[in-house]
This record gives sequence, structure tokens and C-alpha cells, in this order.
Amino acid sequence: MKHLLAIDELDREQIETLLERAESFAEVTRRDIKKVPTLRGQTVVTLFYESSTRTSSSFELAAKRLSADVVSVKASGSSVDKGESLKDTVETLSAYDPAAIVIRHPYAGAARMLTEWVGASVVNAGDGMHQHPSQALLDVFTLRGRLGSLEGRNIWIVGDVLHSRVARSNIEAFTMMGAKVTVCGPPTLIPRGIEATGCEVRHSLDDLEQADVVYLLRMQRERMGENFVPSIREYARLFQVNSRRLGPRQLVMHPGPVNRGIEIGSDVIDSSQSLIADQVTSGLAVRMAILYELLTRGGQDPVTSTPEDPVPIGEPA
Repeated sequence: MKHLLAIDELDREQIETLLERAESFAEVTRRDIKKVPTLRGQTVVTLFYESSTRTSSSFELAAKRLSADVVSVKASGSSVDKGESLKDTVETLSAYDPAAIVIRHPYAGAARMLTEWVGASVVNAGDGMHQHPSQALLDVFTLRGRLGSLEGRNIWIVGDVLHSRVARSNIEAFTMMGAKVTVCGPPTLIPRGIEATGCEVRHSLDDLEQADVVYLLRMQRERMGENFVPSIREYARLFQVNSRRLGPRQLVMHPGPVNRGIEIGSDVIDSSQSLIADQVTSGLAVRMAILYELLTRGGQDPVTSTPEDPVPIGEPA
């Protein structure tokens, strides 16, 4: 695996390998010394053209935990603000000889375009409304940690599916791992023909009790050029998931950022049924696994030593 661009470019065996690797890195994060020397001497560039808290910090910390050097670039405040093109920005960053470039971009296909310009491995951290593969992988990892397996589980994805790259990646990943997926939301926020991906479509929460897992999405108003619902209050009345709508056995997930009181009630966020904090924790281990698999091709044991291991005299550290 040279790049991670989309879930549909992986098979179940590759996903299983990544998740097994993430398990070993989850153990590393519980150590007193939380770093391994696996990527020492290599450089990872994170290039974010859209705002991000969880994904950008998670990839940066993952690279540092693997002992890589990290160059973090945000579009705001960089030469991008002065009109520099994506290609010119990437050519500038290539002077650092990066082993991997992690990119988030508002246009679908931007990450794939990068693979034609650089020799580095490229990780798609979100491209427009297209894909967000690392989010899907960490969500599968989180659910397996709680449920053991996704085989035969019923997962509802509720909310703004139309504008959600997370929804597209998760439908593919959950289905590949054996789950039954239902998407739910107003007709205006459900993509036409999405049934072709193998999911079912609902336009109300009437049968929500069928779900083992309820995966909530926020209204992505930054991607909306017009009104897709009569009002936010009306949307919340019809589609907000709160403790009154949630059964005691059901689990709740959300990719963040969360809009409390709109798609999800505060009572649910702070309940024991919420896996939102677990998703953030899982993100670090999974993104360590992604960088490891891309940059070492699985060729060494990532967790048997620490950066404090002595370096023989006369050899570079």
C-alpha cells in the first residue's frame, strides 16, 4: 500500500491488518514512554486547506509518537493566502523530502492529484464531499473495541449525508466489515442513488430502535449554498437523537465537531452510551498504524523498542 486515498481501494484483509496494527499502537499509548523509533529520520508533512482539530492534531501526534519529524502547514496564514497553487505549495514542501504528505482539501480528488506530483506517500485526510478514509478506519476500530465484531450489526447514519465525506467512507467500511447500514435524514440531505452502495434509506427516526449503533452527522452549513431544511429548529425536532429516542442498549457515535442541541442532545453526549471520546482516542492509534503501514510496508516490529534505546558510538542517532 503506497497511498491511502479512499476506503474502496482497500479490501477487508487490508483493513484487518491496519486494525491489528492499531491494537499494538494502542498498547504503546498506555506506556510511560509513548514513543517508538519506527519513523526516526523520516519527515511527515500535514497540509490542511480546511479547518481541523481532531484529524490534524491526531496525525501530527501520531507521526511524533513514531519519532518522525513533522512539518505542519495550514492554508490560513501561509502562501496559499497569497494565491499560491496547490501544485506550487507541494513542490515547495517536497524540498523537505517528505516520506508522507497528509492532506485535507475542499475539492474532491485533490489527494489523488498529489500522487502524480510527489514521490511521497499521500494520505487523504478529507477531500471535499468525497472521502475521509482514516475516520472510517478509526470508527471501525472503535466499534470493534466495544462490540467485538461488526458482522450482522445494524448501523444507522443520521443527518446530513449529502455533504458528508465521513458518511461515504463509513458506508463502505461498515458494509465491508459485515454490518447492515441505513442512512436517515430529510430527502434533501440524502444523495440520489445512494442505495447502490448497499445501504437502506429512511426519512424518519420511526424505526431507530432497530439500530445497534447510531452514527450522527452535523449539518455542514459551510458546504450548503442554499437552504436544505426549513429551519435548524425543525431539523432538530425531527432528527435530533436524545435520551428520549435512544434505547439503553444503543451506542452513539459522532465524527465531530458536535453541535449540541441540534443533531444530538447533551444528555446523550455525556452518557455511557456515547463513544465520541473513544473515537478520538482510537484516532491516534489508527493513524499511527496508517503511517506505519505506508512508510515501512509492514517490514519491522513497531513496538519492541523505544527512542531511548542506546545508539552505538560512531553511528548516527
